Amino acid sequence: MAVAKANHVPKRSSRSLAAIVRANFCTLFNLVIGVLWLLILVFGEWQDSVFGLIMLANVLVGVVQELRAKRTLDRLAVVGQSPVTVRRDGLEQEIAPEQVVLGDLVLLAPGDHLLVDGEVVESAGLEVDESLLTGEADPVPKRPGDRVLSGSFAVAGAGAFTATAVGTDAYAVRLAEEAARFHLSHSELRDGIKRFIRYVTWLVIPIGALLMYSQLRHSVDFGTAITGAVAGIVTMIPEGLVLMTSIAFAIGVVRLGRRRCLVQELPAIEGLARVDVLCLDKTGTLTAGGMELGEVLPLRDGEPVTDALAALAGADPRPNATARAILERHPAAPWRALATVPFSSARKWSGADFGPHGTWVLGAPDILLTPHDQGYAQAAELSATGARVLALCRTTTLPESGAPEAEPVALVTLKQRIRPDARETLRYFEKQGVTVKVISGDSAVAVSAIATELGIPGGDRAVDARTLPEDDEEKLAEVLAANTVFGRVTPQQKRQFVGALRARGHTVAMTGDGVNDVLALKDADLGIAMGAGSPATKAVAQVVLLDNRFATLPHVVGEGRRVLANIERVSGLFLTKTFFAIVLALTTGVAGMMFPFTPRHSTLVNAVTIGIPALFLALAPTLERAKPGFVPRVLRFAVPAGVFCAIAVLVAYSAAATGTLEQDRTSAVLALFLTTWWVLVLVARPLTRGRIVLVAAMAGLFALALAIPAVRELFTLQPGGARADLIAVGVSVAAAAAISVAVKATGTLRA
Repeated sequence: MAVAKANHVPKRSSRSLAAIVRANFCTLFNLVIGVLWLLILVFGEWQDSVFGLIMLANVLVGVVQELRAKRTLDRLAVVGQSPVTVRRDGLEQEIAPEQVVLGDLVLLAPGDHLLVDGEVVESAGLEVDESLLTGEADPVPKRPGDRVLSGSFAVAGAGAFTATAVGTDAYAVRLAEEAARFHLSHSELRDGIKRFIRYVTWLVIPIGALLMYSQLRHSVDFGTAITGAVAGIVTMIPEGLVLMTSIAFAIGVVRLGRRRCLVQELPAIEGLARVDVLCLDKTGTLTAGGMELGEVLPLRDGEPVTDALAALAGADPRPNATARAILERHPAAPWRALATVPFSSARKWSGADFGPHGTWVLGAPDILLTPHDQGYAQAAELSATGARVLALCRTTTLPESGAPEAEPVALVTLKQRIRPDARETLRYFEKQGVTVKVISGDSAVAVSAIATELGIPGGDRAVDARTLPEDDEEKLAEVLAANTVFGRVTPQQKRQFVGALRARGHTVAMTGDGVNDVLALKDADLGIAMGAGSPATKAVAQVVLLDNRFATLPHVVGEGRRVLANIERVSGLFLTKTFFAIVLALTTGVAGMMFPFTPRHSTLVNAVTIGIPALFLALAPTLERAKPGFVPRVLRFAVPAGVFCAIAVLVAYSAAATGTLEQDRTSAVLALFLTTWWVLVLVARPLTRGRIVLVAAMAGLFALALAIPAVRELFTLQPGGARADLIAVGVSVAAAAAISVAVKATGTLRA
């Protein structure tokens, strides 16, 4: 006998452990550094191999951060699993979601999530919330024969449906599968650094070969030749910049984690700092769950309107969203109901007989009122504004079907609950020059009402997405540019919106919580999911707001801007070293000189002029806004600075060529420190008290390295006398002046 297909769904809360390790370990940077590290370990001394630890640290930071995000998402996925009630062989039983099979009769009660697709066979006032699929906030009545889709949930009544699509055939899973391919968020920082490393790697091959040849010609010791060649090559690679960027991102991730914001990828926090268009889904982002009581407008004097409303809401043993909204404002009145009629979407009203207090009904004005009744026209006007309007009426009977003959007493308005932090957060983005687009599957009138209440520019001119062109991307982009609020937007249209905005050069962030947002989240430059949203949205988004607080987004922007501004600042340090090394390696290779220092010399100078200060500078607070053109700006600073540093080192090394190789190299190291320390001073500007202490402390550390015998021995530093030292200092002062003039001329010198 054939076995029915089971509800097996692949778990894709994040990348697998193997994929995470492979992505962080198998990089061009690690390959180059790894080969050079191996050469030193085989032919050199262990003191010259410290640079290899940077590669391991970089891999560790990336892997640990992604594993942390993976564990958090996996826990969220497990917490979201609930048993499913099915009827098999006439008996009801609870089973695990993966045990549901094709053809199962699945039972539904309020609050039950639909994990598979099906066809309704039983309905007792069954209503299903499909907002995670369509964005439509209103529950949808379901009758026998109607289709239900995975990703929705029952909110009223009861019923049962036959499973017609399970596992990867279910609607929500198919939509998630389309977006399941993992992709890293775009990062100009990361891409710029990768380009640097790629170009430098191509330069390493010919320059490294030339340097290796020259070192072997001028050294009888093969190990010394290899060490000198590796020193030149390693200095060309900005290996510390990769690590520093990862550390800055990782610390930003930790800071945001304290605000219950999960960042799944290190570069993702850069994204919002560059975003100029933020697309918001109304349901779950601007609005919270449930309804909120608006105005109560009496139509007749002397009636106990408040008590009647509270009593009707309290008489329902299973209060719906409307009843809960009333009870939040008005606790249940002490009226005892003798008979009740619960609300249903088919009836569109509910009522109760309270004996001496009378019989009251609450429902849709177009059902309970006639066009000639008081309040009918007013109700129509209120509905046109996007508010949900109900009529409170007195009656004499509660009919089992149809509408009672009712006397209008009051009109009651309900509105979706706006997140308390939404208005302030939107004002923040407006001040920062970020354009907000509200794109929702709800009706254009309802979306417009929310947008208008929040003060979103253009909120009163909501566009019904069903009227938009489907195949004309240029015209769609024009409509998007001219309008802010869109209703009745399908999942595919949300994706088209994101694509059209990106095609016009915008950096787009997309927020959402439902399956209908998955495709747009994946295609956006930065996807932001709510923690209470569907597992599919959390799997494809780069940022997950675990506590569903929209107000967390400004903090994400702040962290991104801090990272961008500070990494650009310290990039000047690292890439100055790169260009200095290229000029130095070419010159020594062509001239046939011994390389002016060893890897351990480079490690010392890099630590006190780049590594340690860069860590402090990269983590400092800043309010600088993100600006495009990261690569050209850094190059305008680093190229002249690197060239003059190389000239200073070569002059000092050549002028001191009267002592031993160690003494000559010490003079070169002194010149290298002084020139790169001055570059640090320029990069640290404006010089606050803390930064003055930082640059002074770095000078002190280098002085201690020269003064302490054990440290001098560790780094093979042998000063060659007053003459050599004075030459090195004089050359460095001249080079520092030249660097200042050059970077000021390029417009990259900070005030």
